[in-house]
Amino acid sequence: MSRRVFQQFTGHKSKTFASVLTVANLRSLRRDALFAKQSVGFVPTMGALHEGHLALIRQAAKENDQVYVSIYVNPTQFGKNEDLSSYPRTWPADEIKLQALSNEFSTNSRFGQITAVFMPSTEEMYPSAPPTSEIDGQGSFVTITPLSTRLEGTSRPVFFRGVATVCMKLLNIVQPEKVYFGQKDIQQTFVIKRMVQDFHIDTEVRVGSTVREPDGLAMSSRNVYLGKRRRKVALVLLDSFKEVQQVFARGARQRKYLYNAAMDKLLMVQKQQKALPKHQRALFEVDYLSIADPDTLDELEVVTAEKGAILSGAIKMLPVEDPHEGEDTGLGGGTTTVRLIDNIRLDLLSAKVGYIP
Repeated sequence: MSRRVFQQFTGHKSKTFASVLTVANLRSLRRDALFAKQSVGFVPTMGALHEGHLALIRQAAKENDQVYVSIYVNPTQFGKNEDLSSYPRTWPADEIKLQALSNEFSTNSRFGQITAVFMPSTEEMYPSAPPTSEIDGQGSFVTITPLSTRLEGTSRPVFFRGVATVCMKLLNIVQPEKVYFGQKDIQQTFVIKRMVQDFHIDTEVRVGSTVREPDGLAMSSRNVYLGKRRRKVALVLLDSFKEVQQVFARGARQRKYLYNAAMDKLLMVQKQQKALPKHQRALFEVDYLSIADPDTLDELEVVTAEKGAILSGAIKMLPVEDPHEGEDTGLGGGTTTVRLIDNIRLDLLSAKVGYIP
C-alpha cells in the first residue's frame, strides 16, 4: 500500500496515521473502520494548515472514532488568471502539526484518532482527463446554482464548480459519517450543504466557528502572503463589520443604512491609504459586501432583529509598492494580490456586546 505508516485498530489508540496516496488504499482503510463499527469524521483541506484547520480536526476527533484529513490543492477551483502554482504547499510543517495533534488525542479518551491523511495526485482525483479552468470547459463537473454564482462566484466564476466537484469526489471516496468545514468560508458551507441534500449524500455537514488571530483577522492559508504592511490594513474588512454592528444595535434595519455603514468605513481607510507615500501605504479594493438571509444566503432589504443576517465581504490587498530593503513583505515578496474573505452573524445579541462570532 502507498502509505507511510499503518497500524490496525485493535481497541487501543495508535499515535501514528497513514499517509494515503490512492483511492483504493483509502477505501481499504474505510472498510476496516466500517467492519470495526467505528465512525469516521472527515476534514478536507488544501494543506498549509493553521489553527482554523486544527480546530476542525479537534472537533472531528471529539465527535468520531477516527478522523481522516485530506490535503489536496484542487486545480479546478482556480480560474485561468489565478496562480495555482503560488498556493502554499507546506507538507513537512503540516505533518508535524498533525503528528502533534495525534499525540494529543492519544492521551485523552474523549478524542478519536487521526487515522489517515489522504494526499492524492491530480491524476488520481481526475482519472479520465486533465482538469480545466475555462468557464465553458469540458469535463465532469458538479454545479450548484444559483448559490455558486453569487458573491464569491461573481468574481471567481469557476470556483464553486471546482469546490463542489472535488468535494463530491472526496465524499464518494471517504463516505464519512460527518464532514467538517469552517464558517469563514460561509458560502462554501451553503454550497456543500445544498449538494449533500440534493444528491442524497449520506453525510452530515458540520460547520466550525471562524478561528481568528489575536487582533481579529480570520485565519487563512493566504495570510502568509500579506507581510507587516498589508497585514495591518487587512483588518479593515472586520472593522467595517463592527461599524454595521453599531448601527444595527442603534436600531437600523434597512439594507441601505447597514451597507453604507460598512462602505463608509472601507472608503475612509482606502482614502487614507491612497494619501500616504507609496513606500508606506497598503492599497486594497473592495470586491463585495453582502447582507444575506442566514438560511438561504439571499440578499436582504430589511434585517429583522429576530432572524438577523449573515454579513460577509471580500477585499483584495494589492501588491506592495516600493518595498524597502529588509521589509517584511510576506511570502512571495509582496508581489501577489491577496484576496481576503470574512463574515459574521449579524443579530441583536452580537451587535449589543460587540461580539464577533
